[in-house]
Amino acid sequence: MILSGFKGNKLNGPNDLWVRPKGGLFFTDPLYPREYWEGNRSPEMEQDGQHVYFVSEDRSEFFQVTDDLVKPNGIVGTPDGKYLFVSDIGANKTYKYEIREDGYLTNKTLFCEKGSDGMTIDFKGNLYLTGDGVTVFNRNGDQIAHIPVPAKWTANVVFGALDRKTLFITAMDAVYTLQMKTRGVW
Repeated sequence: MILSGFKGNKLNGPNDLWVRPKGGLFFTDPLYPREYWEGNRSPEMEQDGQHVYFVSEDRSEFFQVTDDLVKPNGIVGTPDGKYLFVSDIGANKTYKYEIREDGYLTNKTLFCEKGSDGMTIDFKGNLYLTGDGVTVFNRNGDQIAHIPVPAKWTANVVFGALDRKTLFITAMDAVYTLQMKTRGVW
């Protein structure tokens, strides 16, 4: 186990993460109480909100990097490690941050008026958000495509296969794949 809590309290429920190319990782911590939580796990929030955290590569540093999101969920960064996208599914918005060398985030800007459960990015900088199918936004935050999926909800999306040209989409009842003309990044 990397960590069990923050400031002496249990985390809400770490959800999605992104590993920074220079090392360390960011993760979202929304609260989604689960029926299978037993024993010493309460469905009540022990943190002062739902946040995004950073853990350094050597695990010597662990700190909160956001404090103003409703329910952060999807998260992905750019391949150069300069920017982080965080979906606030509770506010139905996705934000873009600059990543400082020390892992702290600065210059929060609204990227688009859509929240997302999961997300990925392609080599052109287009962002893929889940929910009702997969919605694609260009690097400026303009919607450029929508990929319908025959399911009520899509949760996660990632490029895979050896050439990173297969889009994998997890939905309520299945995993869908789609051959793409563009290539994803790791």
